[in-house]
Amino acid sequence: MQSTYPGSLTQLGTLGKYVAERLAIVTDGDVELVFQEPGALVPALEVFDAISSGAVEAGWSTPGYWAGKVPALQLFAAVPFGPQAGEYLAWLKFGGGKELFEEIYHKYGIHGVHCGVIAPEASGWFREEITSTDDLKGKKMRFFGLGAKVMEKMGVSTQLLAGGDIFPALELGTIDATEFSMPAIDLNLGFYQVAKHYYFPGWHQQSTLFDLMINLDLWESLDDVTKARIETVCDAAITYGLAEGEAIQFAALQELEKNGVNIHEWPPEILAEFEAAWEEVVAEQVAADEDFAKAWDSLSSFRENYSKWKDLGYLD
Repeated sequence: MQSTYPGSLTQLGTLGKYVAERLAIVTDGDVELVFQEPGALVPALEVFDAISSGAVEAGWSTPGYWAGKVPALQLFAAVPFGPQAGEYLAWLKFGGGKELFEEIYHKYGIHGVHCGVIAPEASGWFREEITSTDDLKGKKMRFFGLGAKVMEKMGVSTQLLAGGDIFPALELGTIDATEFSMPAIDLNLGFYQVAKHYYFPGWHQQSTLFDLMINLDLWESLDDVTKARIETVCDAAITYGLAEGEAIQFAALQELEKNGVNIHEWPPEILAEFEAAWEEVVAEQVAADEDFAKAWDSLSSFRENYSKWKDLGYLD
């Protein structure tokens, strides 16, 4: 199992190791996932092609990393101004999302099993305070997924870097700013040593999904019991990862503040500009890609129906 994240990286990597360890236990060693550090078999961002061809049997990643190959997969990873974990999982498991996800991946010889979800992310580390979207123009920034296209509407030049490549790029000035994940994970990567302005909320990733990728021919060769064991371990990892992610953020925030980090909240007017740009982005994506349009229609319809329950059942 080639990981796109280092095994030592809080949640993003450690969840992949958790899945491998739990699967070995529940199958009494019958199924073994051998966690491989990034680059051990193939570079982190080449995992998709390696699994598709059968050169690598399995991978640990997030579907959003494959936007350049399959734009629709981004909707199964994180959606700007999108659902929180409960709503997202409801769509996947009971609203048709899982079936669409598998249908799209299968076209490329890959079977994906959602195997983790984490709490909201932060939306960026900057060297200087951002007081308006004009301050974003011309910046070079590491950004993930569909949120990157929103930032490009703001005049930001974005690039996707794997986790281990971000700090050197930030330190050397190759990029001016970055987003990556939540406080406990960002603390682990040391961004606070270079940038001191940290922004919330993570409008681009209110929840983020991770998956176990398996070569489709290999998946189809497995018996139903083995498939069920893998899916059950992944369901357990979703519960584990979500609970862990919610539990570890406040201590990380305290540690960041001790290290001189200024924590900011985006004002409503800037969030409104991001959201308006997102509406432009999603319209462009729908027009450009049939699978994206199909998945977006499914998610949007589910969210529209869900909103009545959300408004009635939950406090704002």
